[in-house]
Amino acid sequence: MGQPLFPASIIGSMPRPDFVKELIADESLAGDEYRRLMGAAIHYIVALQESAGLDVVSDGEWWRKSYIGVIAEMAHGFELGYNPADGRPWTIVVDRLHPKQPGHIAQEVAFLKSLTNCPVKATLPAPALLGERMWDPVRSSKAYPTRESFVEACVPILRREVELLREEGVSIIQIDDPHLCLFVDPDVRAQYDDPDRAADFAVDMDNQVVQNIAGVKLAVHLCRRAGARARGEHDHAGSYDPILSQLARLDVQHITMEFTTPGAGEMSVFRQLPDGVEVGLGCVSCQPGQIDSVETIVARVESALEYLEPSQIILNPDCGFAPGSAAKVSIDEVYCKLKNEAEAARQLREKY
Repeated sequence: MGQPLFPASIIGSMPRPDFVKELIADESLAGDEYRRLMGAAIHYIVALQESAGLDVVSDGEWWRKSYIGVIAEMAHGFELGYNPADGRPWTIVVDRLHPKQPGHIAQEVAFLKSLTNCPVKATLPAPALLGERMWDPVRSSKAYPTRESFVEACVPILRREVELLREEGVSIIQIDDPHLCLFVDPDVRAQYDDPDRAADFAVDMDNQVVQNIAGVKLAVHLCRRAGARARGEHDHAGSYDPILSQLARLDVQHITMEFTTPGAGEMSVFRQLPDGVEVGLGCVSCQPGQIDSVETIVARVESALEYLEPSQIILNPDCGFAPGSAAKVSIDEVYCKLKNEAEAARQLREKY
């Protein structure tokens, strides 16, 4: 797939204005009318990305009521309830998985491709992330006695989706794996008897999802929970060094890494990535109220150029822009951030 030098992209999600949140929550809307209204909304968010100057676009993940809950659209075996700990909606596995609607995300991509001539990205939750969020030791154990057994059961469901996405002609398939990136945090590592074994398991599951998939760019997003800042949650600290051996085993061509905060460590870790791997460089902050200047973004990319070739760098924000249904994120502010990102990419192309 041809692409310009320093392509400007997003991670996947875009802010959901109130009218989009209300569309998603309105249970009286269904069928053609819901698709008409949400389709018009997605037309808008694609136009926003193109107007900002992005080279790679997504549908903002606006079709999805829940990012990880999308697995329940592709497989039977889940129950929607509420987490007693915080009252949030909670999709939890309660029965053995079997296919429900293969190609659900591929349908999202088919619609997106009808709206744009730009390369498009599709995103899927990583198997280990689903295990972290959707398995409960009491309510799930009858179907899957261990968290790991549930994670393994998710792999064929996700892999079939990847196959159908490739057939649909998507440009980039991105596995979002914040679970793997938890192991950069010393406090998280201390909670595991063998944190490296747990991180290796997450990588093995990612690799099984994409094994021998050719003809499409494969990516893994290492989310450090940058979006958690918009929800007031814990933001995991620690350099990438503890998981470098796992990153070297990922069977993908592209890895996204966050670098707008000091806690992310030094960019010298790029020297230890596999030769030629693309880096989706998190060079634009997702922090609400913080708009990085073009000069700041260019400077971050040029710091990465000490360790990477220009052809290896893709510009993107640290994380997605829709950190949970309750978060308030200004779409106009995000538009300014993306315009600055695209202008930084233009200036870098001229220089290099």
